[in-house]
Amino acid sequence: MMNENKMNINWYPGHMAKTKREISEKIGLIDIVFEVIDARIPYSSKNKDIDNLIKNKPRVLIMTKIDLCDMDVTLKWKEYYEKLGYKVILIDLINGYNRKIIDDNIKDLVSDVNDKRRKKGLKERRIRILILGIPNVGKSTLINRLVGKKATNVGNKPGVTKQLEWIRISNTMELLDTPGILWPKLDDNEVALNLACMTAIKEEILDLDDVCVYVINKLFKLYPLNIKKRYGVDNNDDIVSTLDLIGKKIGALRNGEIDYDRVYRTVLKDLRDGYLGKVTFDEFSK
Repeated sequence: MMNENKMNINWYPGHMAKTKREISEKIGLIDIVFEVIDARIPYSSKNKDIDNLIKNKPRVLIMTKIDLCDMDVTLKWKEYYEKLGYKVILIDLINGYNRKIIDDNIKDLVSDVNDKRRKKGLKERRIRILILGIPNVGKSTLINRLVGKKATNVGNKPGVTKQLEWIRISNTMELLDTPGILWPKLDDNEVALNLACMTAIKEEILDLDDVCVYVINKLFKLYPLNIKKRYGVDNNDDIVSTLDLIGKKIGALRNGEIDYDRVYRTVLKDLRDGYLGKVTFDEFSK
């Protein structure tokens, strides 16, 4: 499915290593795990290390940003993960959020937890949910929606949540929020670029021009009508000419010359804000 190009990006801030240690220490307290991923990159945004952290805990995979994804492709990934044993929830946290979607999907898991406690002669208590995922997939927004008020800071950049924190979301449930965690080495070119163009890793980690060119090539390959509609370009034989055309379209000029840095930033912002249409960059071919 993914290409074989390899990169060696070692980007693993200290708080990520600390977070993994703390999760390992607290996993015995947890009843259910919510893993949050980006529906536009449902493969790239799934942390490969999480399975080792959560042991055999019941797993709920929450796909966010479905208002921005190519639903046909993302649904194939949903089915794929369900076959692996995940309960998968697709949710739009911005437009038309409905808490009942989550409550209905975890009802059986919650009942199982309480049944096991009763069989052991233990009293019922609040269900403890661990919520985790890579940076900037919507964890903080999800928590705020679950609580019904601002419980955590939200930002369109990685690294907003800095430490583990217990948050009460109702009389029957509490969440353990965690900072976004990646894996120590990003050695798959396409995964790294997908993470960069959707702001899961800091822009400084990869060259901005490389990320922008990747996005343009990906759009021409998968969604040519999207990029034509936005910028009026329909031929990518020469990437420099394409960048020039986009630059002229958006008025990115400086002293009569194309301001390429502004072109790069505009294309990436348009992608993230949905102006380049509904896209899913992880192709499905399993």
